[in-house]
Amino acid sequence: MPAIRLPSSLERSIAIRYMRGRKHSRFASLNTIIAIGGVAIGVIALIVVLGVMNGLRDDLRDRILVANPHLRILTYGSTLRIDNWRQALDTIRAYPEVVAAGPEVLTKSLIVNEANYPAAADVVGFDPDTGLVSVTTLAQKVTPGGLSFKTISDSVDGGIVLGYRLAERLSAYPGDVVRLVSPSSLSRVSRTMGRPVPQFWYFEVTGTFDTGMYQYDDGFAVMEMATAQRFSGLDSAVTGIQIRVKDPWKAPQVGDSLQRRLGYPFRSYDWQVQNQSLFSALQLEKLAMGLIICFIMVVAAFNIIGTLTMVVSEKTKEIGILQAMGVTPGGIGRIFLSQGAIIGAVGTALGLAGGLLLAYLIDTSGLIKIDPAVYFIDHLPVHVEPLDVVAVVVFSFLVAVVATLHPSTAASRLTPVEAIRHE
Repeated sequence: MPAIRLPSSLERSIAIRYMRGRKHSRFASLNTIIAIGGVAIGVIALIVVLGVMNGLRDDLRDRILVANPHLRILTYGSTLRIDNWRQALDTIRAYPEVVAAGPEVLTKSLIVNEANYPAAADVVGFDPDTGLVSVTTLAQKVTPGGLSFKTISDSVDGGIVLGYRLAERLSAYPGDVVRLVSPSSLSRVSRTMGRPVPQFWYFEVTGTFDTGMYQYDDGFAVMEMATAQRFSGLDSAVTGIQIRVKDPWKAPQVGDSLQRRLGYPFRSYDWQVQNQSLFSALQLEKLAMGLIICFIMVVAAFNIIGTLTMVVSEKTKEIGILQAMGVTPGGIGRIFLSQGAIIGAVGTALGLAGGLLLAYLIDTSGLIKIDPAVYFIDHLPVHVEPLDVVAVVVFSFLVAVVATLHPSTAASRLTPVEAIRHE
């Protein structure tokens, strides 16, 4: 197998000369600029599109994990209550990959404001004190003093923290009183009515939180752990155990291991399973968008082929003279390969700089707004990953080099006599 030779300095200088416009021009020809621009636009598009898909995935993950733990330990059965949760909690906290863990009570209820306007709410009861590290970052999103649940009025059953969108819908702000229907009252049949009568609990709003996740901010209400247990009729039981692990992406493996350690009836439920369809759709969309944008690079490759084919046609006599002066057919081919490599390198470099700059501007400015009710986030994020950048750079450069194979082969096959006689 013959060794691959790199272009010599003479071959590179001739290639650069052929890329210029007129004989004494210092600037590239229009065809060369168009070819470089095609590569640059393709690189910019690929970097921004892949960055957008990465940004959507990362932002959704971060916002989901504000109020959602990496992993939950739940139980089977119709009541979905865990009575021996303290023993299970000790086993979970002893696991090496677990950073923090704590019990939780999760139920649904109807919340009513002072004007009797109702709204559905997911009621969460948890203990924010889980050690040096909190299970979730919800406490950082709550207005100061909110998670203390300290009330001004003595006639209420406790304090409650609402998502800010839910608070706006109810016009319920810190100091206001709201009513919630207790789930435990549905199992109590009134002797006079002969049917369950809803029992209202009164709570004073002690704060609001803004996670940036529409689903949480519009439908979640948080109360103290002990209060949530009484409100749900669980006594000392809980509905699950929240867990924070060292690496969120390893939550499924940690969950399987903990499930085996705890045994039946415990089961694990990680954040990826909970949002599996969403992240699978994002991954598929990223692949599809990447493939579609790659067609821009194919168009750029045709530009390069057209440019070099025209150069070969225009410089046929010069090619014959170079061969007569001793330049080998391989050297002629390397001249045009150098042109393609230069076009690819310059176009890729310009596209890389432009793509990174555009991605940074879109991400930091929040220029492109989207509907949070549909996409869970309010602006288009762009997160560029190094591996994606490397893949785009390598792909674009290879496309430019491969596009030169046909014109360079055609030029190398010209004979000196035929080239010099060319009209």
